[in-house]
Order: sequence, then C-alpha cells, then structure tokens
Amino acid sequence: MTNALLVIDVQESFCQRASWRLASNPDIVAKVNALVAKARSDNDLVVWVLHTEPGTGTVFDPANGHVRLMRGLVPREGEPVLHKTAHNAFTTTNLQRLLTARGIRELTVSGIRTEQCCETTARIASDLGFDVTFVTDATATEPLRHWTAPADMTPEQLLADPRTLSVEDVITRTEYALAGRFATIRTVAELTGAEH
Repeated sequence: MTNALLVIDVQESFCQRASWRLASNPDIVAKVNALVAKARSDNDLVVWVLHTEPGTGTVFDPANGHVRLMRGLVPREGEPVLHKTAHNAFTTTNLQRLLTARGIRELTVSGIRTEQCCETTARIASDLGFDVTFVTDATATEPLRHWTAPADMTPEQLLADPRTLSVEDVITRTEYALAGRFATIRTVAELTGAEH
C-alpha cells in the first residue's frame, strides 16, 4: 500500500448553510463513494478529515452536531477519521506521521472546498514530497464573494454581484494553479474505469 485517498470535509456542516444550494457538485457523496470503493478494492488507505471550529457557534462547531460525514459516507473500521482546525489536512492533525508510518507516498485528494481545504492540502502534500492526484470532480465549492463584499450576503446577493467568482471560474483557477506544479488532475471515471 503506497497510496491513500483523502476525503476532506465532506460533512454535514456545509449542508446547513444557505449557500450550499449553489454548490458545484451536489452529487459529491456518490463521486467520493466511487473513489472510496476503488481505494478499498485496491487495498489503499482511506483517510477521512473533518473541519472543526470549536467554540465558534458556527456549523463547524462540534457542539452544534453538524461536524459529521454527509449521509451516505461510512468509514470502515481501521480507516482514520481526523479532525482539523486549519484549512489544510496536515497542520493541526497527525496526518503526515500517519502516512509516513504506513509508507504512503501517493495521495488522491477529494472533498470540500475545491479551492480552499482541498487545494491547500494538495499544495502542502506536494511540498512534503507526496505524489498528488487531485480529483476535481470529486470536490465541491461554492461561488466566491469578492473580498470586499459583505460576509453575510444571501445566495441571491452573491450571484447578483458581478464581482463574484463563479464555481466554474474557481474550479478552472484551481486546476491551472495545481496542474504540473503540485498535482496531476484526474477524474473519477479515469481513476475508477467507469462513468458515474
């Protein structure tokens, strides 16, 4: 076993936000499950990562009960479930030690959000010497508000603002930034040999 699949932040927290209905990939659970099934059949490690913001009162605060995998995702016994408080899956977890101890050299990245936790994890993994595959269609994101726009915009306001970056633009930018530098871009179908 030299490969591990990272499933990053595919958690109920996002479903609690009004903006989730604008998500780029509402079928992310099925896509992730296809990768999980392939990883398990290849005897690869599956690592589940959840984002937490303790004490914030947000949907990412474990006290509110939403920091759990989305319905339909079920870790098997022995598959690590890590809790992070940083954007990437390494800084506030024992992920690097866990992977190194198991001789993992290749990582497949999936999860939420494409340009944030997934991309940041891919960049750091590459810098740490891992061979990274980024499965864009097994990630999801939402439109990005302009940094000067109010943080509490409704989904309608977000879409109406001409400065908002569309999910298509976010995905394209992420692929351009990662490809050939930090990761190889692949699709679920390419990795599993089937259309989903």
